[in-house]
Amino acid sequence: MRKADKLFIDNIHHILDDGVWSENARPKYKDGKTANSKYITGSFAEYDLSKGEFPITTLRPIPIKSAIKELMWIYQDQTSELDVLVNKYGVKYWNEWEVGESGNIGMRYGATVKKHDIIGKLLSGLEKNPWNRRNIINLWQYDDFEASEGLLPCAFQTMFDVRRVDGQIYLDATLTQRSNDMLVAHHINAMQYVALQMMIAKHFGWQIGKFFYFVNNLHIYDNQFDNATTLLERTPSDKNPVLKLNVADGTNFFDIKPEDFELVDYEPVKPQLTFDMAI
Repeated sequence: MRKADKLFIDNIHHILDDGVWSENARPKYKDGKTANSKYITGSFAEYDLSKGEFPITTLRPIPIKSAIKELMWIYQDQTSELDVLVNKYGVKYWNEWEVGESGNIGMRYGATVKKHDIIGKLLSGLEKNPWNRRNIINLWQYDDFEASEGLLPCAFQTMFDVRRVDGQIYLDATLTQRSNDMLVAHHINAMQYVALQMMIAKHFGWQIGKFFYFVNNLHIYDNQFDNATTLLERTPSDKNPVLKLNVADGTNFFDIKPEDFELVDYEPVKPQLTFDMAI
């Protein structure tokens, strides 16, 4: 069984069997009821992308195309304006987090990236000295939180390191996430940041290396337990899906487009499951 599917199954069991209940939960379902969850803390996974280990499950279809478009909105467009995400990419689910009638999600995500020139500083630092240990994306900016309302970032910190192996430079990445909806968003977030890692590696003509994924609070909402049981009853695909970035080495980070990504050998189990979002 592929690593991603085994870890997914193990984590579902771990949460259902050993998890504890949330208290004073913030999220609500669309009907206004409190979205309680069972959770575990300190979930960690390691994938060697160079060996074809990708953090995507085959137990249900993962909408990788919309996930990568969302990534572009944050790190290329560098905006929190929802009309960019909707009109340019056709992605609408972030509308649920609009701040009032502002048309945006507040000083969050892409707006934070632009305000602090995070991508510019990251690429510049890697170009000057790839072996420096300060290649960090940090979306957890308290002054931005104080500037406006809005959902606080879930996947908030990413760190990058390089290794030279047999003359090749490999780019590793570590994603830290404060909170993660295991059944809905776990592999979406992981694959988004693998895509970001690939974009940076292509920018410099490097190879992709390892991807480390730490989630502080990994949870399943109380209206998802039936779906969790369904997933555990499924048999994973025997295919090994691989994400490819079909651009030349040295392609500028900002010239890469969503359609340049290709997910091959992905044959997830169907039908897709439906989930009521916790807002």
